Amino acid sequence: MDIVTARDLTKYYNSLCALDRVNFEIIRGECFGFLGPNGAGKTTAMGIIYCFMPPTSGEVKVFGMDVTENPGEIKARLGVMPQDNNLDPDLSVFENLIVYARYFDIRKKDASRLALELLDFVELKEKADVKITSLSGGMKRRLLLARALMNNPELLILDEATTGLDPHSRHSVWDQLNELKSKGITLVLTTHYMEEAEKLCDRVAIMDSGRILTIDAPSKLMSIHGGNLEEVYLKLTGKSLKI
Repeated sequence: MDIVTARDLTKYYNSLCALDRVNFEIIRGECFGFLGPNGAGKTTAMGIIYCFMPPTSGEVKVFGMDVTENPGEIKARLGVMPQDNNLDPDLSVFENLIVYARYFDIRKKDASRLALELLDFVELKEKADVKITSLSGGMKRRLLLARALMNNPELLILDEATTGLDPHSRHSVWDQLNELKSKGITLVLTTHYMEEAEKLCDRVAIMDSGRILTIDAPSKLMSIHGGNLEEVYLKLTGKSLKI
């Protein structure tokens, strides 16, 4: 069953075409990746899925609901891990989760329990009382993941989830995402890391200049075109996939 469908999705920023009549479906329970360099349209597609911005034209449905007609109902059922760190530096790790829970009308008692469970999941329980400024980059990314899970989402949006992390921290996040997928949560991510797409994604949409060039399993794309995913991208676009 499709959890997200997009038909002729188009997005303009003034005269700039960020998405040019793209079509895709995301199947419930899979990890779906948007793969491409900066400016390919990945983050724009994600922003429309989680109702951050409207499409210029075309149709996008999430949980069977139109993103322009039912944004509140859609947002209540998904979690978002943004590319940028927007944690509150004046609050502790634990307080960041508790304050976020208020947006979903989660009772304080339940929010406290969930926050501790999630901090344990992302291996930050011992940092519960420290300020955000005391965390490393990898810790902040893991806290953003915990925050995105506070409302027990059916669909988790991850925009460049591991950008800037060292290899150890990146692999730690991968392990946590694979565990979430095993629990039936649908994952949608953007990445420019080839290994990340190969390790996590059931299917990837390779994008360039606002268009989707192909959608398939990473293993199948590599089998059809030869080489690794970066080499596949080079063959399809004539461009090196470097940020």
